[in-house]
Formats: sequence, C-alpha cells, structure tokens
Amino acid sequence: MEVKKIKVLRIINRFNIGGPTYNAAYLTRYLSDDFETLLVGGAKYEEEESSEFILDKLGLEAIVIPEMQRSINRKNDTIAYKKIKKIIAEFKPDIVHTHASKAGFLGRMAAKKMNVPVVVHTFHGHVFHSYFGALKTKFYKNLERYLSKKSTKIIAISEIQKDELSLTHKICDKDKIEVVPLGFDLSRFQEDMEGKRSSFRAEYQLDEDEVAIGIIGRLVDIKNHQMFLNVVSKVLKETTQNVRFFIIGDGEEKDRLKQLCDELDLESTEWNKNKKKCHVTFTSWIKNIDWANAGLDVISLTSLNEGTPVSLIEAQACNKPIVTTNVGGVKNVTIENQTAFITEVGEEIKFSALLLKLIEDKSLREEMGNRGYPFVENRFSYIRLVRDVEELYKRLLINN
Repeated sequence: MEVKKIKVLRIINRFNIGGPTYNAAYLTRYLSDDFETLLVGGAKYEEEESSEFILDKLGLEAIVIPEMQRSINRKNDTIAYKKIKKIIAEFKPDIVHTHASKAGFLGRMAAKKMNVPVVVHTFHGHVFHSYFGALKTKFYKNLERYLSKKSTKIIAISEIQKDELSLTHKICDKDKIEVVPLGFDLSRFQEDMEGKRSSFRAEYQLDEDEVAIGIIGRLVDIKNHQMFLNVVSKVLKETTQNVRFFIIGDGEEKDRLKQLCDELDLESTEWNKNKKKCHVTFTSWIKNIDWANAGLDVISLTSLNEGTPVSLIEAQACNKPIVTTNVGGVKNVTIENQTAFITEVGEEIKFSALLLKLIEDKSLREEMGNRGYPFVENRFSYIRLVRDVEELYKRLLINN
C-alpha cells in the first residue's frame, strides 16, 4: 500500500540571488521521500540577478507569481493572494512554509483562510530597524505580530535573531520560535581553489602581490556601501601594500556609489564596460561566487541590518578572513577575532584599522582564513538544514 506523502507548499518572496532562494531550493530538492514539495515565488526585479540558475542546477521547477512584489500594492497583492489560494485548493498541502516578508503575509493569510493544518514562517531578515521611519516600522511590527498568531511556528535563522524577534521587537513569545540556521552546499568553495584564484585574478588583472578586498551584496541603502567606500579612502592613505577593492553586486545605488567614489577621489570602473585597473571595481553580479571568493584576499560587510549574512558563511567556506559590522546574526556565523574582526555600525576608524591590519599581514590573513571552513562545514550544511526542518515538520503535524 502506498504511503501518503506529507505535502509542503513553499512560498518565497522572489527568485533573486540570496540566502532565501538557496534555503527554499535546498529544502524543495532534498527533503526525503516522505515529502512532496511545491515551490512558489515572485519574479525578481529588473536590477536584481535571477536565481533561476540555482533551480536549474537542482532540477527544480517553480510556479512564478509576477504580482507578488516587495512594495504594497492592493491590486497586485489581491491577485497574488487569490493565486496562492487557488494553488492551495489544488495542491492540498499539509504544511505551508513561507520565506520572508511579502510571501509571509500573503501565504499565511491564504493558508489560514484555506484551513491548512500547519503554517510555518521563516524570517530571513527583518525590517524593524534601518529600513523605514518610525510610523512605517510600527506598522510592519504590528502586522508581523498579527501574522504570528496565524503561524504554527516561526523560524529564526540564528539565536540572535530569535532574541530580536521575541525580546526586542516583541513579535511573538520566545517559545513559538524555532532556531534553524541556514544550510548550503559549501563543498564547492573548497574545490580547485588555486585554479579559481588564478582565473579570477587574471580576469581582473590582479598582480600577484596585490591584495584584493571584496564586498558582496545588493547595492541598496541597507548594505551601507557608503561606509565601505569611506573605509577604502582611509585605507588607501595608510597602506604600504598594493590594494584593489571589488564591489560585487548590483542595484539602485550604483550611480550614487560611483559619484561617491568621485567625491572621495577614488578611481572606479564598471568592469563590464571598461576593463581598467582602478581603486574600486564594480563587477555587477557574479553567479559563481566561489570563483570570486577564491580570487579575493579579504571579504567585508558593512550592513546596517542583516538576517544571516550568507556572504560571510561563503567567505569562511573559502578560507577568507572577514571584517564586518555587528548586525543580525553575524556573531552566530563567525568566530570573533578568530575568523572575523567585528565592529559596530559606523565605527569607520576601527573598521579601517582592522582591515588595514589584515592587508598588511599575509600570515594573519592565512591564519584567520584557515579557521573558516572547519567552523562552517557542518553548522551550515544543507544536509543539517534538511534534517532539522524534516524533524520540525513531523513534530508540528503530530501536535496539530
């Protein structure tokens, strides 16, 4: 007799490069044969790089709802909500699991309306500070408090985020939150590292003695690239080494950041338009980030707000030291002063000094970098992620 599979409808904000797509894709692909999963998400925005290559690599097909967009739009949100309800009616899931804010709103509302037995939501990050003004932030907090009541379980991706959600922002009680760290296929970051390094450095005309520092992510306000460029300006005035800086990613802030480079007297170039060696190189998106990480020497993050910063997990997976601001789950995914130097947001002088320390000392870079992979290998493996989520699903179904 055929055993009935547990049906999971997984809903993600949109299919753009980032931690949420990897998380949703690995869970869709690798849950055991006890489960049947349907993946749904919104379309990426024009300035973003599509993450469909991740789905293709894993042999996944997904339903795209173009109307599910980041901004609030009554017409589009209504259409998306109705489409999700229709998918629920046809698929008949035992569990609806939503990832990130807009999917969390529309998906949870539809799931409760359609009497889905178990509703789970993962906070990959949150918008409770540094995104909006006080009134809008209060609105989103109240909305999430309301939605938490419609959720069987809330997933936080770090212990720090759990405390923020329960104690700082009071979204729900602590006992309603389960911590399930992200998981990835990190083995590729250890493969052919020398070959990838040589290839990356040849492409970007990096000399053997040049130290390459990179920052990876969307070019948007919350990522605080302005601080990064201010640090670049300070470091270049003090370093004794040949140094190049790489901004990997794209987004709405690119033109403003290029203007800031001019104001700080930093030579910059967009590599796809002008292959010219400069202080600061804008690479746009690089899909094979393991190739880029291999070619870099230090990886930075200057964000104002993060959930779990994937770029830092990937940096350690490639044996690269880190200098980062203390945001979100940074201290849950690094070892302070062992794999990463950590400063508070806005501490540009301290950040510059720590980055300079790594630039000037190759042996320190290697020492800190070599601690990275052993630390992240099992903690952030997709195998561990899948195991944790399967156990949670089965427990929730038994209790409901």
